[in-house]
Amino acid sequence: MSSYEDKYTRGQKIGAWWLMAGCKVIGWLPYWFLYHCFAPFIYFVMYRLLGYRKGVVHENLVTTFPEKSAEEIGEIERKFYRHLSEIVVDTLDLASMRHKEVMHRLEIVNLEEHKEATKGKDWIAALGHYGSWEFFCGYGLQDKRSTAVGVYHPLKNKAFDLFYRRMRQHIGADPTPMKLLLRRLVVARRDGERFVVGLIADQAPPKNYEVEHWYNFLGRPTAFFAGMEHICAKFGTPVYYLDLDKVKPGHYSGHFVQIYDGVEEVAEHEITQRYADALSDTIRRRPELWLWSHKRWKQQPKSN
Repeated sequence: MSSYEDKYTRGQKIGAWWLMAGCKVIGWLPYWFLYHCFAPFIYFVMYRLLGYRKGVVHENLVTTFPEKSAEEIGEIERKFYRHLSEIVVDTLDLASMRHKEVMHRLEIVNLEEHKEATKGKDWIAALGHYGSWEFFCGYGLQDKRSTAVGVYHPLKNKAFDLFYRRMRQHIGADPTPMKLLLRRLVVARRDGERFVVGLIADQAPPKNYEVEHWYNFLGRPTAFFAGMEHICAKFGTPVYYLDLDKVKPGHYSGHFVQIYDGVEEVAEHEITQRYADALSDTIRRRPELWLWSHKRWKQQPKSN
């Protein structure tokens, strides 16, 4: 038990234990049942019965794709909810998935080339809430030279927060809260530990976050955390964007694209804008695979 887990109460640990136990039971079920029976049931409950965040999803899609017809928006919306139901299954299944299966579920097509390019280096893997992002927590299983540091924002429900920590640890990641990240990386550098920082960098900052710059993302002014820029400035880490695609339910393919080499002199905010541009291109290719239920544009620039 890590010292960080000492922050949780006994009741929270028991809750997380039950969540893990339930996921292990689900993990015994065959693939065909999970993705062709259980996932459609989740879709029916989430979309047809409860209408989970349908208003948010519809508004995001209509605003992002004004050129699309109502029928096209409706089709993307339905595909999104089917995909979201499969992400739920992915997450539940990951809690007990064998390491060999984790590596099989996410194929990185240029893995060997990428491992050669990052040999002896610390680097950032820039991802979005696209595809099934939790599978990347298993990257350390494919490249054991570096510690895969998974950055996250703690959840308000501490039982679920601990569950996600344990799930990510199960597949080889070192889950690290955002506020502790710089300290974690300084210690790694001091001890000679190589690291890859997995940053899912497309979530909206909190309301009290002081926005330094508005980025163009999917054609709209958008606020981003400045964490990627800060890490690059302090540690000189190259940044690789993981361009993902979905092969079939529960199976993904991706390749790394370098968006910053760690030494190039760039303008302030340029690295994050490159990331936003790359993710925008990916989303426009298959929009149903992005997390449209997130209130991504709740912050907007003030009108003069």
